[in-house]
Amino acid sequence: MSAKETLQRIGDLGAVLVVRAESEEDALAGVRAVVEGGIRAIEVTFTVPGAPSVIRALNREMGESILLGAGTVLHPEDAEDAVDAGAKFLVAPNTDERVIGAAKRFNMPILPGAFTPTEVVRAWDLGADAVKIFPASLGGPAYIKALKAPLPQIPMVPTGGVDEKTVGEFVKAGAFAVGAGGALFDNKKIKAKQFKEMTETAARFVAALRAALDS
Repeated sequence: MSAKETLQRIGDLGAVLVVRAESEEDALAGVRAVVEGGIRAIEVTFTVPGAPSVIRALNREMGESILLGAGTVLHPEDAEDAVDAGAKFLVAPNTDERVIGAAKRFNMPILPGAFTPTEVVRAWDLGADAVKIFPASLGGPAYIKALKAPLPQIPMVPTGGVDEKTVGEFVKAGAFAVGAGGALFDNKKIKAKQFKEMTETAARFVAALRAALDS
């Protein structure tokens, strides 16, 4: 897929799972549980030990059944490692023109992080394909609605504070897609091997997301 097609796929799916784990094994086990619940876009963050190896393993195991990207991409070198591992999109918590430039060289969609209107517009002007609004937990859906009013042309992906109870409100507020982390990827449940509970939570989240997208 082209960068534009990949971005549209993210929008169609509506949610990206943000993976933060203490080990490669925990990351893989957690992703399997959440994917079983219906999540299809996965962002393996570079805070995960051996993140490129996790991306490669998920590519081998799940292939085209998921849309796989890399997150917490803070340096151009991270972008290169992610692309080499098979990531199809890049996400960052901040806006760094070097990282955006690297993404453009690799023809990868880049979703840099921003929060204030000035930061959002700067990210967009530097070449963001969509802007990650982080941490969205601070302002909630009302903040996304307020941002979208003067900036309707910028696709926004609120991340932080998104769960099965709030996802519908974020969609209705104008989110292009949402990023969901701890509400779905629960490291305590992974350690306890409560994978069925994670799958059920993901399924409820996806149901709430689809209901909002279809309304």
